[in-house]
Amino acid sequence: MKLSLAIKFNLVFITIFAIGLSAAGIVADHVLQQQSLDETRHDARVLMSAAEAMQDYTARHITPLLATQIQYSFVPESVPAFSAIEMLNTLQGAFPNFSYRSTMLNPTNPRDRPTDWESDVIAHLHDKPALKEVTGERRTPGGEHLLFLARLSRITDAACMQCHSTPSAAPRTMLDKYGPANGFGWTMNDVIGAEFVSVPMSESIARGRALWRSFMTALSVVFAVVLVVLNVMVHVLVTRRLQALSRAADEVSLGKLGDVDLPTRGGDEIASLAVSFGRMRTSLVTAFEILDETGAAPTVPHGLQP
Repeated sequence: MKLSLAIKFNLVFITIFAIGLSAAGIVADHVLQQQSLDETRHDARVLMSAAEAMQDYTARHITPLLATQIQYSFVPESVPAFSAIEMLNTLQGAFPNFSYRSTMLNPTNPRDRPTDWESDVIAHLHDKPALKEVTGERRTPGGEHLLFLARLSRITDAACMQCHSTPSAAPRTMLDKYGPANGFGWTMNDVIGAEFVSVPMSESIARGRALWRSFMTALSVVFAVVLVVLNVMVHVLVTRRLQALSRAADEVSLGKLGDVDLPTRGGDEIASLAVSFGRMRTSLVTAFEILDETGAAPTVPHGLQP
């Protein structure tokens, strides 16, 4: 099949662009998805830091104030983990899929008992003590895509042993509220559970996809503009001049040795070829004039016969 120079050029350019666009799309998708993951991890660490700050504030300022009150009635708000959970749960009104849990393998409050997947994470952290935290992804029963961040909990404060060593050492009011069956037998530096923060990934992923589509659309538009401009340049600088040179060659081949229009303007290769062709035409005209003066019958080359 005979293809013009412009068509061949477009086929090559489109092939190169398709390969480049595919590669750019893959790289951009990877970078944007990684950015979405990093952004979600940052949100999870901020939430975890807020929970830790709340626990520290409760331990330093609230628990001492309620030290006397516990003799008459147990106030759950005096427990640092309880305060952090209650405070961060209020965020769920504005951010429904954000959550914080302080789980215990042997909790005083039954609501702090870990689920099956949380127990697996705690066991993983326990088996690898060098890990300060672990992150992963999971889906809720409703299909929400979440990233979780978990940090191991250990007993490092001797004050905790007052309530969690043995039932006989625990405050009577706490036993009245939760009973003597759970939350005891803890020892110093023992792994008691883990703190979990869950942050939705759907919004970050959606933003990454939107950025990817915008990037690919912009890149495609740039390609289309470049293709049009290059086609115009090829037509003006190459194709049109080659067509003029081809027409001049056809006229000379038909024996029309008069003045022909040659694209000699410019200093590129096509202009140099046109100048060379013009010199050849001039040489042919001169040769035929000499033959006419000598009276010899000119022999027209086979290629120049009309």
